[in-house]
Amino acid sequence: MCDAHRVTSEPVPPADPGTRADVAALAGVVARQRAELERLRDQAATSALLERATGALMATTGCSPDDAHEELLRRARTGNRTLLEECWLALGALLPAERPTAGAVQAPPAGRWDPQAAGNGDLADVLARVGRALVRVGSPQELAGCLLEHLAPEAGADAVMLYRSLSGGGLELLGHAGVEPVLAAQWRHVPPVSGVAAFETLRAGEPRWLEDPATDREHHLLIGEPPERWLSRAWLPVPAGETAGAALGVLRRQGGTFAARERELLVAVARLCAGRLRAFDAPPRRPEDAFTRTVQTVLDALPGAAILLTPLRAASGEVEDYRIDAATPDAVDVFGRTGRELVGGHILESYPSVAGEPLWHGYLNALTTGAPFESEPFAYRDVTDDVPVTGTYSVRAAALGDGLLVSWLRHDPAELQEQRLSDVQRLGNLGWANWNLVTGEIAWSAQVFAVLGRDSARGPVALEALPGLALPEDAPALDHAISELARRAQRFDVPFRIQGPLGVRHLRMVAEAVTDPDGGLAEVHGFVQDVSAQRSVELALAESERAMLLQGGVLQAERALAIRLQHALLPLPSAPVRLAGLRVEVAYLPAQSGVHVGGDWFSAIELPDEAALFVVGDVAGHGVGAVATMAQLRFTAKGMVSTGSSLTGALARLNQLLLQSRDARSTATMVLARYDRSSRVLTWTQAGHPPPLLVRDGEGRYLDRPRGMLLGASATPLYESAEIRVEPGDRLLLYTDGLVERPGEGIDTGLARMAGAVLAHEHADAGSLEALLAAMLPGERRDDVCVLDIRMPPEKG
Repeated sequence: MCDAHRVTSEPVPPADPGTRADVAALAGVVARQRAELERLRDQAATSALLERATGALMATTGCSPDDAHEELLRRARTGNRTLLEECWLALGALLPAERPTAGAVQAPPAGRWDPQAAGNGDLADVLARVGRALVRVGSPQELAGCLLEHLAPEAGADAVMLYRSLSGGGLELLGHAGVEPVLAAQWRHVPPVSGVAAFETLRAGEPRWLEDPATDREHHLLIGEPPERWLSRAWLPVPAGETAGAALGVLRRQGGTFAARERELLVAVARLCAGRLRAFDAPPRRPEDAFTRTVQTVLDALPGAAILLTPLRAASGEVEDYRIDAATPDAVDVFGRTGRELVGGHILESYPSVAGEPLWHGYLNALTTGAPFESEPFAYRDVTDDVPVTGTYSVRAAALGDGLLVSWLRHDPAELQEQRLSDVQRLGNLGWANWNLVTGEIAWSAQVFAVLGRDSARGPVALEALPGLALPEDAPALDHAISELARRAQRFDVPFRIQGPLGVRHLRMVAEAVTDPDGGLAEVHGFVQDVSAQRSVELALAESERAMLLQGGVLQAERALAIRLQHALLPLPSAPVRLAGLRVEVAYLPAQSGVHVGGDWFSAIELPDEAALFVVGDVAGHGVGAVATMAQLRFTAKGMVSTGSSLTGALARLNQLLLQSRDARSTATMVLARYDRSSRVLTWTQAGHPPPLLVRDGEGRYLDRPRGMLLGASATPLYESAEIRVEPGDRLLLYTDGLVERPGEGIDTGLARMAGAVLAHEHADAGSLEALLAAMLPGERRDDVCVLDIRMPPEKG
């Protein structure tokens, strides 16, 4: 059988079929592991038997463990026997002894242990009694009771607990005596936590003596409620050393330390019961029933590899493993055993990797539903005598009685090759075709009929008739390619379309010619592939590219129009201008990223009463719409202030203008400032705009903003104004947020950077903002930037 191997879809080259060695090679990969496992099991069994025999000899002679071991070796050499035989003889000497019926030492009542009376019996006599008693116990629970019975008068034991180590790292309570059932249930399973003495003795392989309750409570998690009920405890590994798999706990109500004789006794008793614990793990043999004998008789006469599996269930009813109850002579496992040699073995005992695999689930499904199961072909490769051997197998399982009949099928290399070819055609949605031009025979794979949408009952089509299957507009190209192939043996790769039940499908045909020795055309072979999905993606990609190019052209045209409108509506002066005694310089830089034009704008005009109006604004958005809104706000603001409207009143009316526009979602920020030359007072207001920067006497500060929210955000806004007297030499900068904002940076950081840059370039050439803009905009501009630089000339000395 071969159910140990992990199922894989990886193709491997087939080996030569038909030999028994090929089937055995399937098992070879773990045969050496099995041999090592058997050796270790024999060693473990021998070790368990040696532990028990050594303990028995210690019990009968009172010698030390090392002396008992040497005595067994000496007896074996003297009697010309193996050590294993001598161990059985030593144990057999204990079997005739009976449990004492009169005068036996009984455990005193709880709390009445007399330390003076303990130890009256010789240690060898105590071990002898324990050894004879242990031979007769039949379970770990009986073992715990037996130990308490003998250790109570000799070591003051009030309770005994036996734990075994679990593979997951925890502990399980095997047996107990002197412990209430409720407490035993609470401590039946112990997780792998620190501070548990049983864990410590298993890890160290040495006893742990807990004899100081105060210290023990600080360093250990003590069993019992309250913990003080047992004032001294001993935990001993079973067997001693690093191979310990169980822990023996002896708990006493009596406080104080364990005497030297008590420690020696407990260590010897722990070693004495090690072998008995291992004996409980040996599974009982199941007798063969009539049904199994009948199935085995049938399998003896059948060829091939087949086995009968009986499920082994847990208490919950879940299948934990399968036992092999019958096998054909040709069945071979991974250890090289054949036929009836397999009977009695367990699947997971040798092949733990099968659990959870598709093969395991297939077994369960066949067992529970009764539906036969057949696995996907899987490959196995091993090296035997330095020669790689490869086989491909399938497993079939069917319910038989309460079990499963499992058979193994080795695939022939030709069948495997055909299966692979079929898989390639199915996955690639293509099929092969062959036209023999000498005999007239035509062969198509099943996938060609599926690709062409043709009923296989109608048979294949002649080579020259293939263009008739294509759409009329594609038929000429396919016909020309076939003609060139027939005339010049020229290979072709031609796309064409056919009309299918679900619409038009895109196909591709590749074909080449085979010529005879005289150069004549003898055969044509090739393949037909359905490329509809690929073609759909290509068409969608082409359409997307076309739409992107079209959209890009539209955006570029819109940008060009917006730039022309912007230049027409927002002319830039070529040099600084003088307005109401102030020198004004303007800078405007469009964004460098994207194709849209922003809505930043400015206005600087002289009013009739020797005053000047300064405006900087920023319309949200980009493109022609933003430019149109900018023009509307710019001209309306100039008109209202020029005709006598207050600055705050002008902002309120501009807010209503935006709210009533066609695009009610438009918003804008703005700074309006009016300078009176006679009083040298600058009155200003703002709508959600960054504050102006005032530079005076070599220091810069931002003006405190009067209240005012951005335009278009509310139907009932509140706008206030502020005033500042302009002194000779003062410099005032109005700007849009594109000058100070950077991605990932707060506005306060940008404002501080701008103030520093202005002061650093305060003495640059008059009439130029280039140095400031270069310092503030070192990289690509993401937004438009507009700056008004207003200066009051210094007084002439």
